[in-house]
Amino acid sequence: MARTGGGPESGMLGSRDTSRMNELELTGRTRTHVVELERPRCTLHYAAVASFLAMRDAAAAAGIELAAASSFRDFDRQLHIWNAKWRGERPLLDRASRPLDPAALDEAARVDAILCWSALPGGSRHHWGSECDLVDTAAMPDGYRVQLVPEEYAPGGVFGRLSAWLDENMARFGFYRPYASAGCGAGVEPWHVSYWPVAGEALEGLTLPVLRRAVAGSDVLGRDAILERLPEIYTRFILAVDSPPQAGARASARPA
Repeated sequence: MARTGGGPESGMLGSRDTSRMNELELTGRTRTHVVELERPRCTLHYAAVASFLAMRDAAAAAGIELAAASSFRDFDRQLHIWNAKWRGERPLLDRASRPLDPAALDEAARVDAILCWSALPGGSRHHWGSECDLVDTAAMPDGYRVQLVPEEYAPGGVFGRLSAWLDENMARFGFYRPYASAGCGAGVEPWHVSYWPVAGEALEGLTLPVLRRAVAGSDVLGRDAILERLPEIYTRFILAVDSPPQAGARASARPA
């Protein structure tokens, strides 16, 4: 069952134009474009719900209990994550998932280290409601604590079967991995899937001026260093993602 995100545009699914988001929606500063699902518990863009639930049902038929470790994340939540990492209250990891000492990093290096695994507030794809970090709860031993590291999704890892199933099936539901290769600015994230009919429009809408306004008006730590490098950050960490499958090589994104 889905619950609406509130506000005058909530209504029934499909009651609004779901392909275009306004500036506040693109930067996670409102929830007018998302709905909350109770089973599995997550928050998604209106236009992604039906396809996500269809993919969940298909995975269940294969013995996989698809769940979202993270889905929609608003600006304030992303800001909390960023600032906690900046202050050293959350771990900083390099691209090989090895711990870093924040106190040993200058501002530029600290920005780079955070961006490796966490998006800039206002620049997170999770703001769009098109993104999910997926796990298989059926594969988790009692008391297992999800880490969201590549080893969990490698063959033999706790989510290795989930990863293989996604490789074979997610495209027919409109999903793909935007951080699948080392050529992306951020680290490789096999858990992160994106609903491309929404994400493609959102990526076009999240321009550099839109991002700059969101960052400049925030309390993000390191703001001056971020704003000075924002064109580079925008290019390396927002635009530099893997592309969805070619249109001619994928099934329709609409569920049957």
